[in-house]
Amino acid sequence: MLYYFYPFSQRLKIHAFVCIILLNIVDIESLSAQQNPDSVKTHRADNNAFYNAIAFQSIYIGSAMYVLQQTWYRDRKIVSLHFYNDNAAYLQVDKFGHAFGAYAMSYIGFHSLLNAGMSRTDALLYGGSVGVIMQTPIELMDGIHEGWGFSWGDIAANAIGTGIVVGQELFWGEQIIKYKFSYTESSYSRHANGYLGKNSLDRLLNDYNGHTYWLSMPIDKLLDNQIIPKWLNIAVGYGANGMYGEVENITRYQGVDIPYATRYRQYIISLDLDWTKIDTNSEVLKLVFQGLSFIKFPFPAIEFTSQGKFMGHWIYF
Repeated sequence: MLYYFYPFSQRLKIHAFVCIILLNIVDIESLSAQQNPDSVKTHRADNNAFYNAIAFQSIYIGSAMYVLQQTWYRDRKIVSLHFYNDNAAYLQVDKFGHAFGAYAMSYIGFHSLLNAGMSRTDALLYGGSVGVIMQTPIELMDGIHEGWGFSWGDIAANAIGTGIVVGQELFWGEQIIKYKFSYTESSYSRHANGYLGKNSLDRLLNDYNGHTYWLSMPIDKLLDNQIIPKWLNIAVGYGANGMYGEVENITRYQGVDIPYATRYRQYIISLDLDWTKIDTNSEVLKLVFQGLSFIKFPFPAIEFTSQGKFMGHWIYF
């Protein structure tokens, strides 16, 4: 676990935070069983699914934290907990990224517990909330590293991401709208002398110019038309370009001039595929399709920018 990299006092705080969350969840499970003795068998099945999911999520967050330690926090000094208002950063692409991370975790958590045999209500309660639960320790890590800070804006974005999963389940009983991500290495990263990342993984995490976040919706449901394939979606995307800095662009990095660039927002409309709606009897393909459901499929697109420009793309990813 990542907290072993920290001094004892910091490790203790992080460890206690995680333990408090888990203990409260277990306590809620126990209370539910006491109130309904007839559901003991179901409760035991729920517990097995619950603890398996906890084990999986622990491995996941441990791995994710290690990757972050080797990238974002690699050269950052550990300091006392402090706060930072970064709501204007990267033209809010960063906030869309936080929401996407929480959405993906909540979506996976909910469906993992549901497929493991837990009731839909409990799966939504325990699995659907993991986005916020697992993103909060990352925010705390920001708060104890120099140059970053605990951001209430990030917390709000995390809540929105989880809310997309929970809200749809409460209102419609299914996940109609999918929140997706696409990335193309931007030309800006090639002229930044390593400022936007020194390798492909660094650039994926740090070059927000290459990020686009999408809300993908089934066309047949929007038009109430059964002829349109149920796997064909329309997607609305958001991104931004021209960013060589958090709020303002830098002009020089490690002794090399950075080209001038105008920061602007991008609004994109495109088609998309909902892989989960493609019928198959193969369990392997079903698993692959579930994984692909978070990634926007390349399609022609129409883009409108905050500079007032319209443009078309034969393929946009």
